[in-house]
Amino acid sequence: MELLMAIVAGLIFTAAIYLILSRSLIKVILGTGLLSHGAHLFILTMGGLGGSAPPVLTDGAADFADPLPQALILTAIVISFGVTAFILVLAYRTYAVHKTDDLNSMKGNDEHD
Repeated sequence: MELLMAIVAGLIFTAAIYLILSRSLIKVILGTGLLSHGAHLFILTMGGLGGSAPPVLTDGAADFADPLPQALILTAIVISFGVTAFILVLAYRTYAVHKTDDLNSMKGNDEHD
């Protein structure tokens, strides 16, 4: 199961890098969101997927799941939500000023392929 999740995380990273390298600002924002989701899946996979016991310790518990990856992912979700909201506001303001979301035309290059 870990191998499948590692492959899925790699595919998500691949799609995210493809979107980040595009010319459209909206695609870049979607790529950063997808990249954060890939990182969440990667952290969860590296924490181990085989824990059947809850991450709560009781007296005499011999088997328990590690709660650290879950806590890290929860914190990362909150941070990525805030960053995505901030980037969307910046993109809206950029579109309002420049009337385009093409990154090459915002740089001032006259080349349009």
